[in-house]
Amino acid sequence: MNIYEQTGRIFDIQRYSIHDGPGIRTIVFLKGCYLRCRWCCNPESQEYKQQELTQGGKTRIVGKDVTVAEVMDEIIKDAVYYQRSGGGVTLSGGECMAQPEFSEALLRAVHEYGYDTAIETTAFASREVVDRLLPHVDHFLMDIKHVDSEKHRAFCGKPNDAILENARYIAENAKELIIRVPVVPTFNATSEEIAAIAAFASSLPRVNELHLLPYHRLGQDKYAGLGREYSLLHITPPTNEDMERLAAAARLAAPRLHVQIGG
Repeated sequence: MNIYEQTGRIFDIQRYSIHDGPGIRTIVFLKGCYLRCRWCCNPESQEYKQQELTQGGKTRIVGKDVTVAEVMDEIIKDAVYYQRSGGGVTLSGGECMAQPEFSEALLRAVHEYGYDTAIETTAFASREVVDRLLPHVDHFLMDIKHVDSEKHRAFCGKPNDAILENARYIAENAKELIIRVPVVPTFNATSEEIAAIAAFASSLPRVNELHLLPYHRLGQDKYAGLGREYSLLHITPPTNEDMERLAAAARLAAPRLHVQIGG
């Protein structure tokens, strides 16, 4: 099959992003994820199936089947911004590794046009899937949410053994890997837990950056719109002082890493 005919299911395309890789980027959000993180700000991304989402009294269908060619028609509209800023295209979700055929074809097409590529991923996938995407990704932005597998299972629905193994493999083979940590009170927002994640990140070859992403409630209303319960109503986002304290703990545990708050 011609890569431009490959189909996939997305739920959004966001232009002019500056937080999901270098430069100005277009973000393609794919449907489907293997994890069920309690704080997920895109709960409409978790199920691969099409869903009804009600917001502001209006109901819409979330999930659209598209070809690579159709997505590229949107991507090329901002080519001048990629060229001027060193930006490009980022695949997000959901989890792009849950749609490996589409993700590989789209990344290949983006490279054929000469644009930079990035993916936001949990890397909860088989090694075969990782190997399919590796040659076509310029920047991996990978979440490491916890180093304790049981706590990861309790808050994300799956253990993290495969994630940590893939993190090392990607670090050894990727062009660039940046580790990102969603900082969530009651889950990992202690100095000890963040220090442990930082130490793990520092042990990965050629990983130089650690981004601490403070928990927020921006997607809370979507849960009600999907007929789901938001289970973290009892927690509040970390303060700036909290984040600075955790960043200091990360820097102490991993002095060689550049640690920053935010993406």
